[in-house]
Amino acid sequence: MEKGPRGLRRGRGARERILSASQRLFREQGINGTGMDQLCTAAEVSKRTLYQHFAGKDELIAEGLRRFDPDILPEVFDRTDLTPRERLLAPFDVHSPLCPFIAAAVEIPDPDHPARVEATTYKKGFAARFAETAREAGVTHPEQLGEQLALLLDGASARSRVLNTDAFSTAAAIAAVLVDQALPASRPFSR
Repeated sequence: MEKGPRGLRRGRGARERILSASQRLFREQGINGTGMDQLCTAAEVSKRTLYQHFAGKDELIAEGLRRFDPDILPEVFDRTDLTPRERLLAPFDVHSPLCPFIAAAVEIPDPDHPARVEATTYKKGFAARFAETAREAGVTHPEQLGEQLALLLDGASARSRVLNTDAFSTAAAIAAVLVDQALPASRPFSR
């Protein structure tokens, strides 16, 4: 058992409380706007406990990103009940107005920072998942379509955040045009 900042005995689960609180605070206030004291208070842990679980804020940020979507939208890309075309378009319906990977990259300029490395890996992996699905659909240039769709999704996320509006429906319509133009014309697409 550990004692929280108010001296109350806390059960196990401090690591998860720290991660949960950090993800919420980073989303609401930004990474740079969130202090370690504030994080300890929100997670109901002492600084000592926080540093027993994480060497510092950098490690905490990177771990939060690693846990956000480790398999890159398996609920979309791994579905067998959807056609490849439907899987290419589905991420535009499963959007998040704030992508934590973009937010981390914007707030952390150092390309070698663990969070930036995690963001880069994720964004490359996302484009690769699009390309893999495009290849399955028979697209001639799957990597190109994968990059286009990833860029479109990131742009919709950023635009939605900046303008506080939904840009995903417009992005989905553009994605449908890109996908349909990239699909082979010689055969009708089926499941």
